[in-house]
Amino acid sequence: MNFTIQNVLVPDENAYKSIDVQIRDGIIAAIAPGLDLVGTAVNGKNKLLLPGFVNAHTHSSEMWQRGIMSILPLELWLAELYDFAPLDIERVYLSALGTAVETLMSGGTTVVDHLVLIPDKELETIAAAVRAYREVGIRAFIAPLIQDQPLAAGIPSGETEQVHESYFRPTEVTLELMQAAIEEFHKPEDGIYFALAPTGIQLCSDALFEGCIRLSDKYNLCRHSHLLETKAQQKLAQEKYGCTAVEHLNKLGYLNSRTSLAHCVWLTDGDIDILAENQSTVVHNPLSNLRLGSGIAPILKYRQAGVNISFGCDGASSNDSQDLLEAIKIGSILHNVTDADYQHWITPKQAVKIASLGGTKGLNLAEELGSLAVGKKADLVLYNLTDLSLLPRTDPIGLLVLGRPTNVVDSVWVNGKQIVDNGKVKNVNVDRLRQELFNRSQWETKRKSKTVAELEQHYRSIMDLKG
Repeated sequence: MNFTIQNVLVPDENAYKSIDVQIRDGIIAAIAPGLDLVGTAVNGKNKLLLPGFVNAHTHSSEMWQRGIMSILPLELWLAELYDFAPLDIERVYLSALGTAVETLMSGGTTVVDHLVLIPDKELETIAAAVRAYREVGIRAFIAPLIQDQPLAAGIPSGETEQVHESYFRPTEVTLELMQAAIEEFHKPEDGIYFALAPTGIQLCSDALFEGCIRLSDKYNLCRHSHLLETKAQQKLAQEKYGCTAVEHLNKLGYLNSRTSLAHCVWLTDGDIDILAENQSTVVHNPLSNLRLGSGIAPILKYRQAGVNISFGCDGASSNDSQDLLEAIKIGSILHNVTDADYQHWITPKQAVKIASLGGTKGLNLAEELGSLAVGKKADLVLYNLTDLSLLPRTDPIGLLVLGRPTNVVDSVWVNGKQIVDNGKVKNVNVDRLRQELFNRSQWETKRKSKTVAELEQHYRSIMDLKG
């Protein structure tokens, strides 16, 4: 894992410069022009070098439903998603493999997988995803999606009395499963990390959050969760707690610098102050928020308040893609219509920093990753600036973020190990992966879900929708 990238373009404070980058034992050892060759020479001419991005929130197994889900708000969309045929272990493996490849080929070197578990095969599900991520070589946070309340509990009851069946797995059993998974799969030295990840306040008891706090503190793990993705969840929090969801999680002690929170669309100014004080990270998922009509997260307000931000693709059935560059583009320019003061708008270079250093901060890895700096691990991406979608020669990062780059990733290293070379993922037969995904699926059209039909009238009443 010793190599020297020669004559490569990197961003400077106000422009760009051509330099050499030495890597020794997977660590950036030197950055300067005209360095002596260490190890293998890598030709960086007409290429841009950036730290790897973080896909800070996704659900890999949703790949099997992409393109087919109805145009519905989150609560009804989830009901439809739950009605699809259950996953099998091989599908979990293949979808994690596909998620890793798509993330790599759009500039990501780390993925946070809020992994959906197969009931009664929870550890096997995790093992399948871990196997895929290890094979590819991407840095992966496995964050099993856990809950202890049924789907219907996620919708406010309003003025009607709602009776919900008990969840099929008791809270303590879920926490015991998480402890067993931590002990088996948390291997940071191999690039596989474990995170505690209750799905959100809408489907989780305080006991589940508190159990996750204990486990994350015991093993020094990150915490992850959905937070206030929709207006309905904001209403539900007031109904359950008599305060905001952020205030309640703060009382529980769930929020700290190792906590990342997906979406955060419906927060108050007081909530924002709490997140800033606790140094928690907001994961911006603009594409799924738009597709599900959840709203636009006030990212510019978060930035001004000092809240750390990162980007996520979200699952491929609420986004229908795992193109991280697309999420970064939309997540940046979307906010030009939410704040008239253009001095607050996100520039391309700021977007790249959010996607890399912002992502690593949310995973407690900013001291090790996220920037081109001597002493940091070599999670690096080399972009081909001669590709048609990155021409003519103007601002390379501007083209990368604001354009529509396709097939521009030339090389990727994770921990100094090259896993993409000349635009090809080294450890994955992508043609075979395509064939497997094709053979294990069939052309379908959307279907009317019985569960959606049962929930729809109540949802429309709660959200004051007529008809």
